[in-house]
Amino acid sequence: MATTANTQTLEEIQNFKGKYPKQLWYLFLSEMWERFSFYGMRGMLTIFMVDKAQLAMTDHDANLQYGATQAFVYTLAFVGGLFADKVLGFRKSIFWGGFLMILGSFILAISPKEFFYVGISFTIVGTGFFKPNISTMVGDLYAKGDERRDAGFGLFYSGINIGALAGGALCVWLGKHYSWNAAFSCAGIVMTISLLIFIFTKRTLGPIGLSPLGGKFTSSKIKMYDIMVYIGSLLAIPLILLLVSNSRYTDLFMYTVGPLTLLYIIYEMLKYNKIERQKITAAMVFIIFSIFFWAFFEQSGGSLNLFAANNLTDKVVGIPMDPNVINNSSNSAFVILFSPFIGLLWLWLAKRKLEPNTVVKFGLGFLFLSLAFYVFYYTRFFANKNGITSLNVFTLAYLIITIGELCLSPIGMSIVTKLSPKPMHGVMMGMWFLASAYGQYAAGLLGADMSSSNPNASLSEKLILYTDGYKHLAIYALVAGVVLIVISPLVRKLMHEVH
Repeated sequence: MATTANTQTLEEIQNFKGKYPKQLWYLFLSEMWERFSFYGMRGMLTIFMVDKAQLAMTDHDANLQYGATQAFVYTLAFVGGLFADKVLGFRKSIFWGGFLMILGSFILAISPKEFFYVGISFTIVGTGFFKPNISTMVGDLYAKGDERRDAGFGLFYSGINIGALAGGALCVWLGKHYSWNAAFSCAGIVMTISLLIFIFTKRTLGPIGLSPLGGKFTSSKIKMYDIMVYIGSLLAIPLILLLVSNSRYTDLFMYTVGPLTLLYIIYEMLKYNKIERQKITAAMVFIIFSIFFWAFFEQSGGSLNLFAANNLTDKVVGIPMDPNVINNSSNSAFVILFSPFIGLLWLWLAKRKLEPNTVVKFGLGFLFLSLAFYVFYYTRFFANKNGITSLNVFTLAYLIITIGELCLSPIGMSIVTKLSPKPMHGVMMGMWFLASAYGQYAAGLLGADMSSSNPNASLSEKLILYTDGYKHLAIYALVAGVVLIVISPLVRKLMHEVH
């Protein structure tokens, strides 16, 4: 295949010099601004829903609604990955998803109270097309067996956290202290920046992300298939609106989509040989355990967000700070600060042949998560008689959570693409996000379970309910971590030396 001044072959892109390909920086910037928008919206949801001047929900109902909304975001990521694999290709999927996310943000900005479910529905469908596909394109920048892949995903992951830090802090601050209209407008503006960066740099990606139908059908037929996907996704928005605004329908959907998806993956696995099937099975172990991790971790957007709003002081190490800004941004700040040191630790251990394998790292992630929730539980012992407790101890728990996340999440996306056959990359990355959907759904249920449905509950009552719940989550995370470490030899055998 001949190259032009603006186009490289896949081989030329993958044969880059240095640590990172230049295309990674463009995807990094696009993803950073998209995550600003996403985490800004995520940080606002429960606080907006319990606002007496807005939706005036109880903590219990807000947790359920948060879980349902986030579950559909990640469920649609599986669908978006599937359509990208089979019809649109990654580039068109990212453009279409970004466009819908921008529409959703500005619909919310016009009148967040009246148009809440409409705007959220646009955002859900848009994120489904955007999120899994840009991650998959990162994997395509590297040739099979390229040891620089993990470093690339690590850099990409830092872009996610820079965006999450800025969005989580700014959007929730704007909503609480200025106006919700401005907060949702901010999310829409930065999403527009993300999409423009992608549009103006996509030519550097060569053949990466083009439609899989190219060469199989005429351009007019490909365009017809594209239009069918666009129309279908628009027609899905009223259905998503109905599902996300009614928890009974959400429950039915979640109980149905998981089993059907597993059947589809089994059907796809039958196309491959024994070794490839075993690798896919190993990938599914990581995916299934990630459900439990995110069910606990994602309390940050639900119960921990409400806990921060109600039960924390407004100073960390003596500095005045909105507790919700800390809740929504400290994890990302700690990731940015400590991820290089964790990476150096793995290298130091590797040189001494002491580095734990990928499965054990997943297990360690759960053990740190367990410790963090024990610290959240212990905040009750620092509370005053009014049920207000220490923001310092709360922040310490987030530091411990971050260490656990750094053991698990950066390698999660990478290991799924390594273990999956190339034709299944998009679908398996979608499965990674579908697992997050179930984690989010479970997070909402767990958060609702530990919160009071009584709108007149005292702050002391809320403190006891939430911290009791965090103690239980600490125990569950401990059990999951131990199980993973015990089964690590079996999973490693299924991986066939992939690491």
